[in-house]
Amino acid sequence: MSIVIDQAIRAQLIASAPGSRAVPARLRYEPTDPFAVRVSFPPTASLDGYEVEWTFGRELLDAGTLRPSGCGDVHVWPCGPERTVLEFRAVEGMAMVQLHTADVREFLGRSYALVAAGDEGGHLDVDAELTALLRDA
Repeated sequence: MSIVIDQAIRAQLIASAPGSRAVPARLRYEPTDPFAVRVSFPPTASLDGYEVEWTFGRELLDAGTLRPSGCGDVHVWPCGPERTVLEFRAVEGMAMVQLHTADVREFLGRSYALVAAGDEGGHLDVDAELTALLRDA
């Protein structure tokens, strides 16, 4: 049985109208997908009423707490000493949320205790992934 880190956090949704608002969110890390983290938002936080989940690199989240990081769909950067901004871009539009950096650091610390930086490759089941790819082809 694999240990999963699933941490509830509060996020501040940054919006131009009607303004910013607090929303619940979850950060998730699974050693079976050791390079990735997931952040999810409940249906009440989305415009279309569906849960939203983004998956991106753990290394990107870590770097983004210290300096502007990312390219493409996900960007992360520090906003003063206490906040970290996540910007998500999709065809439908763009969303920005602020997280407490202390919450992000706690989550990352727990994930690195489970799978140390640089040891991610040892947690991949390459044979199972290859079998799944060939089965789906």
